[in-house]
Amino acid sequence: MVLICSFAYYILPGYFFQILTSISWVCWINPKSVLVNQLGSGQNGLGIGSLGFDWSTIASYLGSPLASPWYATANVAVGFCLMMFVVSPLGYWFNIYKAKNFPFYSMELFKADGSRYNTTVVINSNFQLDKVAYERQGPLYLSTFFAMTYGLGFATLTATIVHVLLFNGRNIRDNMKVFKNSKTKKVDVHTRLMKVYKPVPMWWFLVILVSNIALILFACQYYADTLQLPWWGVLLACGIAIVFTLPIGIITATTNQTPGLNIITEYMIGYMYPGRPVANMCFKVYGYISMIQALTFIQDFKLGHYMKIPPRAMFMAQVLGTIISVIVYQVTAWMLMGSIPNLCNTELLPKDSNWKCPMDHVFYDASVIWGLVGPRRIFGNLGVYSAINWFFLVGAVLPFIPWLAHKWFPNQRWIKMIHFPVLLGATAMMPPASAVNYTSWILVAFLSGYVVFKFYPNVWQRYNYILSGGLDAGTAFMSIFLFLALQTTGVSVTWWGNNGEGCPLATCPTAKGVVVADCPVFT
Repeated sequence: MVLICSFAYYILPGYFFQILTSISWVCWINPKSVLVNQLGSGQNGLGIGSLGFDWSTIASYLGSPLASPWYATANVAVGFCLMMFVVSPLGYWFNIYKAKNFPFYSMELFKADGSRYNTTVVINSNFQLDKVAYERQGPLYLSTFFAMTYGLGFATLTATIVHVLLFNGRNIRDNMKVFKNSKTKKVDVHTRLMKVYKPVPMWWFLVILVSNIALILFACQYYADTLQLPWWGVLLACGIAIVFTLPIGIITATTNQTPGLNIITEYMIGYMYPGRPVANMCFKVYGYISMIQALTFIQDFKLGHYMKIPPRAMFMAQVLGTIISVIVYQVTAWMLMGSIPNLCNTELLPKDSNWKCPMDHVFYDASVIWGLVGPRRIFGNLGVYSAINWFFLVGAVLPFIPWLAHKWFPNQRWIKMIHFPVLLGATAMMPPASAVNYTSWILVAFLSGYVVFKFYPNVWQRYNYILSGGLDAGTAFMSIFLFLALQTTGVSVTWWGNNGEGCPLATCPTAKGVVVADCPVFT
């Protein structure tokens, strides 16, 4: 029933009434004021009062709000509010790093004068940095919000390591002992019931691991000029993924929030092998995305363990699903690139276009920041944002506060719920996620995780996850239907409900003398 309702409803925000994805009513008070637009825009500003009545807006970046425990949702909400309503506004209005020369919130790359950074002129024929052209164009700048999210990414990484050591170190050690003695120790009821099925032999996993690493090494050597990544980079990336799967898996298992390795992988290879954007992205994929896939694989096996699904059936479903997804992704990419003019090109697409590819845009920006220009010219001694490195230390220190407080006040259970890896990493998906994605997610998570669970616990326990699955599936099927039936043929509906959120000046700079098309010039 939920799937059918979700399928039917999504035709409104997905096609007929697209303003439902971000209703930013504050901008309607004075649409000609840059300040009001910055305050009210859910897509390019602080998002005060902005809400999205669209499941894809709510769940597309942070996952389903119905699946997170309440304390994790509270940490995300606190982290988002601090970043969005305290840190970023202070940085912007005190003009830190020339913040007023650029939009308040943007995933674009800029020059010091506020104009777009032309990355094509600083790439030579070998897809490496042209240092002469870079010096001529000047240093690369980010919006202050974008730069601060990188700083929080630094802090999240160190906070994750320290938090796991402080709060979970003893459990890891004890569980390792249990695992070593699992054949002789008493097992729980789920493990006992699963013993009726044949387990997945370890060599099945090892064959996949070894064969994939061998194929990656072959590809990087055979296509060295294109992929740019040397053999040692492949092995280092695999090592990073293996080492961090356990600590980040612990955070994911207890909070349903996953701290990312994307920044540290980009940072490491950017220093070790600078000026090569493709190598940086390959290293990021092998070091970060492979860890995410590993956690997804483990999550499925955990679900299968509790649902008593045969392990070998789970394994084959994973392998088959991976093969199918590769084919579907490739075919989808070819269809989009062949049928959508100027796909992902934000400079040529109209402002209300649905094909701006925000995730891919940020991925490309990261290749420029960390791979082409390199961390030394941005966050190092040659860069503008060198002070952001202090976030590494901040992240390492903060978990000691709740740990020591819990030691002093062991009866206060709420202290252990202060979770700095989640709090600091709350805005890790911004950009490409925007304020309306977070405000809507937090509201739904609060309503489901607190109100519904408090007053209707039996209903929540029975139907919460199936409700989430129905909303996901219905939205996904209607998205595919709209794309194949209407959007690929160019059929569209033009009226005020499809003209965007109504905050046209939210991306305008406010520094004196900065000239940007369609924006007022402050004097």
